[in-house]
Amino acid sequence: MSAIVRDIVRKAFSSHADQYDSLAIVQKRVTDRFVELMTEDMTPPAAILDIGAGTGRLMESLNTRFPQSELVGVDLAFGMTSCAQKRFQGSSNFSLACGDAESLPFREGSFDLVVSTSTYQWIDPLETAFTEVFRVLRPQSWFSFALFGERTLFELRESYTSAVSTAGKALPDRTHQFATLKEVLDILLTAGFIDASAKSETEVEIHRDVYSLLNSLKGIGAGSASGKAIGGLSGRSVMVGMIRTYQQRFGAVNGIPATYEVIYGKAFKS
Repeated sequence: MSAIVRDIVRKAFSSHADQYDSLAIVQKRVTDRFVELMTEDMTPPAAILDIGAGTGRLMESLNTRFPQSELVGVDLAFGMTSCAQKRFQGSSNFSLACGDAESLPFREGSFDLVVSTSTYQWIDPLETAFTEVFRVLRPQSWFSFALFGERTLFELRESYTSAVSTAGKALPDRTHQFATLKEVLDILLTAGFIDASAKSETEVEIHRDVYSLLNSLKGIGAGSASGKAIGGLSGRSVMVGMIRTYQQRFGAVNGIPATYEVIYGKAFKS
């Protein structure tokens, strides 16, 4: 497994913020589904924190659902918060900050609801981040989130691993490892939450070819977050082998699939 380097994540998402909304198709679906699941029969919270707020799309949806709530967004990438700021110009119940999910810049017990989508797969260890959520939540409040789980992009990871093996190269493992549903639930309980629950759903995105998929991932800043190597997954022979394997194993007439496992979860601070 390749360790996540926070500074690589920050720079990647910041530099691609302007085109994020046009390319992050699955992430948009996740946001819409998350709002649908989360807001059923929910009492309007006074103050909501969105961790990994990105360009502010989730905050915008929550404002429609809870127009009287104070909405605060925090994101590691300055470019993302700049885009979100433009979205909310003239709005009085929004505020945004650059900050780290592992060290949130807020006082203990500041929020009635903490939310997050498509963010926590970029954080390691999750224990620290979930403990921070627990800290900034008021008692009798909920934490609701969506993150990508272990089956995410399995086609790409399997094809890369196969290509490395075939090439006989001793390369560092730069593949991104995603948490399992059980791991997520266990970490929530370790952080102090109760009534933790989660479920897994699948989203599939179809791309013209493997190059299109890789360009899309790079375009939203979701490339490798490893500091083990510079530039690309590996040498040319491994890249060519990966693309060939992907096409042979998973390709169809309409293109190649990219599977995302989405874990939707919630937990309560008593």
